[in-house]
Amino acid sequence: MEHDLPSINKSWKSLVKRRNNSQEGGKSSWKMKPVVALMCTVLLIFWYKTTNIQYEQTEIEETDYPFEMAKESEPVREKLKGLPFGIIQPKSDLELKPLWSSSSLRSKGGELTNRNLLAMPIGIKQKNNVDDVVKKFLPANFTVILFHYDGNMDQWWDLEWSSKAIHIVAHNQTKWWFAKRFLHPDIVSIYDYVFLWDEDLGVENFNPEKYLRIVKSAGLEISQPALHPNSTEVHHRITVRSRTKKFHRRVYDSRGNMKCSNASEGPPCTGFVEGMAPVFSRSAWFCTWNLIQNDLVHGWGMDMKLGYCAQGDRSKKVGIVDSEYIFHQGIQTLGGSNYPEKKNSARSGVTRRRGSTTFDSRTEIRRQSTWELQTFKERWNRAVAEDKNWVDRSSSTRNHRIGNNRRLKRSSVISRLVQRKAEETTK
Repeated sequence: MEHDLPSINKSWKSLVKRRNNSQEGGKSSWKMKPVVALMCTVLLIFWYKTTNIQYEQTEIEETDYPFEMAKESEPVREKLKGLPFGIIQPKSDLELKPLWSSSSLRSKGGELTNRNLLAMPIGIKQKNNVDDVVKKFLPANFTVILFHYDGNMDQWWDLEWSSKAIHIVAHNQTKWWFAKRFLHPDIVSIYDYVFLWDEDLGVENFNPEKYLRIVKSAGLEISQPALHPNSTEVHHRITVRSRTKKFHRRVYDSRGNMKCSNASEGPPCTGFVEGMAPVFSRSAWFCTWNLIQNDLVHGWGMDMKLGYCAQGDRSKKVGIVDSEYIFHQGIQTLGGSNYPEKKNSARSGVTRRRGSTTFDSRTEIRRQSTWELQTFKERWNRAVAEDKNWVDRSSSTRNHRIGNNRRLKRSSVISRLVQRKAEETTK
């Protein structure tokens, strides 16, 4: 019995020691739990932020590059399934190509030097004016496309630059008719900026390279050069040149029916350019081309809606450049003396019909334009009413609502992702 006591004491001591060790281990594990919890919280926050950034980036890509996103849609892939992916070229351009070239030029491949586009509807009666405009743009490395609305091309070939421009002829068609059919975003997507100008613009005080530097520095997606105050036609004060500014985005005016103040949120007080000399960024033109109505060829009413294509807040993304300005001559061309003349036709485009009153083509064009304006407004209002998901992003109150909706949508998506991650971890 006495011999057994040392062994019992020894066993008892070892048991007490193990118990003490287990208690100390339990205490240390309890001490570690806050650290582990903190690490898990940090990882969860990091994962949440990463998911949030990825979600916002996807939204930005869908907004800024809808054409690129659309290319990947299932119907498009289905139509192209007969081709190996590497041979597909989804873009084109308006660059003239030689019938043959030297080996040194061939080795350079398809390098493009012209990254901006000038498009103008022209008639032979404005030949001198068009000559002045094109001579400003070609040295600045612009691609030039001319839309001949009077059917007269033969008298242009004596100009030294004529063979460097692209010429398209369609009798008595408007600028917007040409633009809808020949300036499709798929074709002009290589160009950083599209100048869609009228032919009756004086460019003595305009430099396209300086103009674009200002546009880029100001972040303008849609713009126009300011109009000389003495221009023949000035329809909206916001387009008039300010002598003291490089560019401006809004106008303040208390005269007339249209009151423009700091509280003004829309055109023609802010976020507005007129139709005679608009300039579009690539993204803005993609949107604008889709806004152009195929059958409403005079484009009346579009200038009031162009701000919706500004890729953001139109009061910031749309502007008038003052330091590079133009003179608007306001010459009426379509439907005037450019129509084919008959023996009894008057020079002014007025034709007398036997037994009828005088026919004035300009009056008829204005009547047609007025009808198109009303039709465009009706289509816009109907589209807004039918599209339940569309939100007017031009209004500050609605912008606030958009922000809330986007945050709710983002939170919902992220909550689902967190729940899915938790389920995967549990498994």
